[in-house]
Amino acid sequence: MTRIIMTGCNGKMGKNISEIVAADEDAKIVAGVDISEEIRDYPVYKKIGDVKEEADVVIDFSTPKVLDEILSFAVEKQIPTVLCTTGYSAEQIEQINQTANKVALLRSANMSLGINTMIKVMETVAKTLADAGFDIEIVEKHHNQKLDAPSGTALALADVINRELDNDYAYKYDRSTLREKRPKKEIGISAVRGGTIVGEHEVIFAGTDEVIEFKHTAYSKAIFGKGAVQAAKFLKGKNAGLYSMKNVIG
Repeated sequence: MTRIIMTGCNGKMGKNISEIVAADEDAKIVAGVDISEEIRDYPVYKKIGDVKEEADVVIDFSTPKVLDEILSFAVEKQIPTVLCTTGYSAEQIEQINQTANKVALLRSANMSLGINTMIKVMETVAKTLADAGFDIEIVEKHHNQKLDAPSGTALALADVINRELDNDYAYKYDRSTLREKRPKKEIGISAVRGGTIVGEHEVIFAGTDEVIEFKHTAYSKAIFGKGAVQAAKFLKGKNAGLYSMKNVIG
């Protein structure tokens, strides 16, 4: 049984994870943290430092504003923590990296098991296809309320591909101001915004007379909750270090 403290428990993802865990015989939320006073079927505190219940892991789906409190709690109690929150500053990311020397932390740009499997596939195929002359394009689609573009997941896909290619490739987000042939060492990244699209990411390798496409489609945000719970089970009892969903999927 994995005992979980859920920070951001009254947010959309917090509620989603609560439902997932309620149906999981191997996990239990023993306490939640949220500024909202909405009642859950477990104790809810406004600050993580006030939590009294014993737990094996923290799942954080809250806000970067409380990162200091969460990391301090994790180190003091020696509780492994899954950081699902996005929007960290460069300084906060460095803070996370340093804290991982003291306690087990897991951070990922996307908690989906499918997306992280796709990232793993990119590590396998990118160099082979690039060396064979294939052009690389990434197209991501999201709902019309999403503020950032391109998505963090699209950039994560581009980064893992570029890493396999010795970081020789430049990212191109817009070609409208240029009138020139496509350079070979370029990864095009396009963003589509519309309707209620939860999330779609496609990596296209376009070669001479053939095209290979890798695509992931999210039909609900529940996939991120499922990934977070799997990550929590994985992180339970782990030694200090910085982990990612790559470790979870093996």
